[in-house]
Amino acid sequence: MGSLSPQCEHLVSQGLMNFVLSILIVLGIVFSYLPQLIRIIRLKSSFGISPYFVLLGATSGTFALANVVSQQQSLQDVACCKDVSGLSCLAGLLGILQVGMQWLSFFMMLTLFVLFFPRGTSSALPETSKEEPTYRTALVVAWICVAHALIMLVVTLAVGFRQPSSLQSWSNFCGVTAAILASIQYFPQIYTTLRLRCVGSLSIPMMCIQTPGALVWAGSLAARLGPKGWSTWGILIVTAFLQGTLLVLSVFFEYLGPSKGHDHDYDSASVANRTGADNEGQDERDGPYEDTPLLQDSR
Repeated sequence: MGSLSPQCEHLVSQGLMNFVLSILIVLGIVFSYLPQLIRIIRLKSSFGISPYFVLLGATSGTFALANVVSQQQSLQDVACCKDVSGLSCLAGLLGILQVGMQWLSFFMMLTLFVLFFPRGTSSALPETSKEEPTYRTALVVAWICVAHALIMLVVTLAVGFRQPSSLQSWSNFCGVTAAILASIQYFPQIYTTLRLRCVGSLSIPMMCIQTPGALVWAGSLAARLGPKGWSTWGILIVTAFLQGTLLVLSVFFEYLGPSKGHDHDYDSASVANRTGADNEGQDERDGPYEDTPLLQDSR
């Protein structure tokens, strides 16, 4: 193998504990999204999930992936793969793999969100449900996320091939933008959960896994990338605290609040049915009205 450059020695000398932890984080990312994906499929509804939460999460994940791919340390680790063994090369790619798996998992959630989005007819919905996003909104969100991912791919490749000296600056920009988007990502979902007073299709087990897992992941990336990678692991610290807030609200409404034990098949169509039944009952109690016939069947 010959002598290794100082940039590559850390891949060979990396401790087994850190390597195993990095592998477990990759598996943990995939495992953490499974409860949410299974819940949407089981309920056949994405009711209660804010489209703006999905939009900000997907675009933030794309920026985060561009950030870690264009990190100077990540590029050095990839370049070292030609000089080190396959296991050491894998160790150098784990940081990219972790962020990539999170991005892929969130896009799978985006796909199910659109596929199972409630499509009740808006004409039958009550006045309060006019705030509910439409299926058209979900489609627009999906197209924006896909278009943004393609644009980010093109720009990252263009900067890498045409101005490689600017890659670290581009990486920091992507990291800061991802942190900003991640910081506001949970506010639409927190607002939606507070307004609906139920978790809907949100998965509490997913948040229970991801909230502490994000802090562990941040520590792993900080150890790998160092202080210069603050724009990468800092995102995870921000999202962990915001997701923890959403988790507390979800647990309260699910197990402690006045609507605990709420029917999770609740969607816009059931809102319309319930409101229609309430209106019929009110019509029977109230009246007569101007359009009430003077002669009514006495039967």
